[in-house]
Amino acid sequence: MATGYGENSNSQLGRRMLWLAAIALLGSLYFLFSMLGESGGMVSTVDSGGAAMVVLEQDRSGHYVAEGQINGQDVRFLIDTGATDVALPESVARTLGLDFGPRVKVMTAAGPSGAWMTRLDEVAVGDLRRKNVRASITSGEFNGILLGMSFLKHYNLQQQDGKLIIRQDQRVLDDE
Repeated sequence: MATGYGENSNSQLGRRMLWLAAIALLGSLYFLFSMLGESGGMVSTVDSGGAAMVVLEQDRSGHYVAEGQINGQDVRFLIDTGATDVALPESVARTLGLDFGPRVKVMTAAGPSGAWMTRLDEVAVGDLRRKNVRASITSGEFNGILLGMSFLKHYNLQQQDGKLIIRQDQRVLDDE
């Protein structure tokens, strides 16, 4: 009798452990896929006409985020067509070793703020590259670097089906 009771107890314990393992596996998969979904995605390519383009997928919050470089150093951009310039927080600008130019007042989403004007030697997103890009260094801290119109105005932008296509203008290629 005692042997039968112990086997039943071990069987129940085994089933409980199996359920806990299954729940842990499902939780881990959920976490992994939610992290992947938040980052969106980016593809950089050159079309048949030789024009460079970047295709970005919206992240879970509806934003477009792109990996890129400022002066050869890796950064992460938040695409912001409402931003006049590429905008960086002061701490990031210091890390990148940027020159702080004249102090100016700028209008941000949070209201008026102080900033410094600067020039970036080069900004790159995938195969899209611009030299001598105007930027502002904000005194307030915010998350990320805004890729604004001082860079984006040189490209054709098209948003469709949760994707943003940033394409080099064919006229620019013809002029080169």
